[in-house]
Amino acid sequence: MSQAASTTPILIEQIRYNEQGLVPAIIQDYLDGMVLMMAWMNRESLGKTLSTGQTWFWSRSRAELWHKGATSGHWQNVRSLRYDCDSDALLIGVEQVGDIACHKGERSCFHQVSGTVRTPPADTLSQVAAVIRSRRDRPKEDSYTCKLFAGGDNKILKKIGEESAEVVMACKDDDREAIASEAADLFYHTLVALAHHKVDVKDVYRKLQERRR
Repeated sequence: MSQAASTTPILIEQIRYNEQGLVPAIIQDYLDGMVLMMAWMNRESLGKTLSTGQTWFWSRSRAELWHKGATSGHWQNVRSLRYDCDSDALLIGVEQVGDIACHKGERSCFHQVSGTVRTPPADTLSQVAAVIRSRRDRPKEDSYTCKLFAGGDNKILKKIGEESAEVVMACKDDDREAIASEAADLFYHTLVALAHHKVDVKDVYRKLQERRR
């Protein structure tokens, strides 16, 4: 028996379930931190989640287990599992297959704000990357980002070179505020290059995760 398998029953019993034997599970994209959905788990569904490496939940309306993705094909491969300081809530980091978690076809179930559909927050780089992609796909005449796209690689890569030099100079001057500012400019222009070549910032995150392991 593997160490993971042997510790699974211990983890299941460490969780504090409510009167109905349930615990809320927040599902989060393991790469950019976007909250994808919330569902309920019981001992059995948590056990199946741990043993299969994919999320299983308990449906209160149908009173049965359900395997996320069994109908839609939008599986959730578990990458991390944490529980809070009171042991009565779960936070599960997943790789969302198909990039759709919501049954309405959205990436996240939390896509409504006061009746208006908006992109739920993820990490800052992913948010900026999303804006950049929108400028690429829906250009605005007065947009600096759109002017970069119009200039193609020559303009985009020239700016990356300039901003890299600015970061170097700020570091040489040991100016913390300038370093942060110039690094932000470099990140932005690099995101423009990624979007221009249709490389998702999450692909970069995956490379970093591979190297971290």
